[in-house]
Amino acid sequence: MSARVILLTDPSGSGKTSPLRRIGARRLNLDEFYSDGTEPGMPLLDGEVSGPQGVRPDEAMSRIDWDHPASWDAERAMAAIRELCAAGGTRVPVYSLPDNATRGHRDLDIGQAPVFVAEEIFASELVERCRAEGLIAEALVLRRPRAQTWWFRLRRDLSEHRKPLPVLLTRGLRLARSERERIDRWVAQGCRPVSRREREALTTRLIASPGVPEPRADGAA
Repeated sequence: MSARVILLTDPSGSGKTSPLRRIGARRLNLDEFYSDGTEPGMPLLDGEVSGPQGVRPDEAMSRIDWDHPASWDAERAMAAIRELCAAGGTRVPVYSLPDNATRGHRDLDIGQAPVFVAEEIFASELVERCRAEGLIAEALVLRRPRAQTWWFRLRRDLSEHRKPLPVLLTRGLRLARSERERIDRWVAQGCRPVSRREREALTTRLIASPGVPEPRADGAA
């Protein structure tokens, strides 16, 4: 078994998951690797970090900056990608966003798929490492109108009861204001900007390939 990974880094709520389900992509949801909100050293919205005692569970939603990479466990995510590439299976956490905590684990199996997708806003944090280890098939970021992303994100978060409405509205406005800057950062980390149609066509071609795609000559994914 020797699979490779497509890293998808899009603004939260931009509509990654539905097209992936439609084309039958095997998926690793990187949101499952968030750290528990009560852990020490979590990034706070005021620019500080939580102390040795962490923050109280009832404060985690409103005080922690969940859009900061330090709120997420890159090491565990990278280990899961390595196992999926090498063996076709791994054990992943089951994270509860409303509870800000891991609530169990499950087995993830990609079978004999030559390519699988690892998605969510921190995927770009792993581009350089996956490329250095020869694990990457592509690294993509979706560009779409900011107002569209804001609406899709709010509608999804409300339907899934992810956080209280005041938290969702405050976070949504903050993400909308910083979206262009964040996309520029993801591109600088090695993600290729694409339209929704381009991303779906490219992902479909890669996951359907009977062989593992080779990296481009320029060293990019």
